[in-house]
Amino acid sequence: MRAFVLVLLAIIVGCFGYGVVIFNTLIRQRNQAKNGFAQIDVQLQRRHDLIPNLVKTASRYLTHEERTLTAVINARNQAKALQNEHNHEPESTAHMQLFAEAEAMLSKALGQFSAVVEAYPELKADTMMQKLMAELTHTENCIGFARQHYNDSVMFYNNAREVFPNVIISTMFGFRALNPLMFEDKSALQRVPVVDFDTQAV
Repeated sequence: MRAFVLVLLAIIVGCFGYGVVIFNTLIRQRNQAKNGFAQIDVQLQRRHDLIPNLVKTASRYLTHEERTLTAVINARNQAKALQNEHNHEPESTAHMQLFAEAEAMLSKALGQFSAVVEAYPELKADTMMQKLMAELTHTENCIGFARQHYNDSVMFYNNAREVFPNVIISTMFGFRALNPLMFEDKSALQRVPVVDFDTQAV
């Protein structure tokens, strides 16, 4: 009888210990995914901060392109307002969709802006514009890498919380699924703007 009790106690302790391991693993993976999203947020903030300087520099040359400049500023302001007014919620499908749509709209406006810049040789040759566009391209690359890292982390976390026996722990302690950051327009953040400045121009 005593041996049976000891075995039963050992099983209970073992199950509890295994549950603790699963719980801690889910916590780490969820935190890693949320940290990945925070890195996207940092890069998007950097992009938002670059745009007013881009528009200000371009406005000296694009006197007949007010519609394009206004579209960029409006899209930037909308995306920035969403970023400032809300704590991003990777658990909320609706919020992530709204967030993605705002940034995709900004990317589309920036694509149109870049196309207009290509048509103005003097603007392309402007030193400040070259510097800003190079920084924008670098930022877009960083956004792409950060988004890929976040989506990978979300996949690992969601898989970990759904498999057995992890699903028991995730259900008991309210580990909610996280949403990847997806874009319906694959030409948006997934495509880095092509900046082909003629550095020899004067």
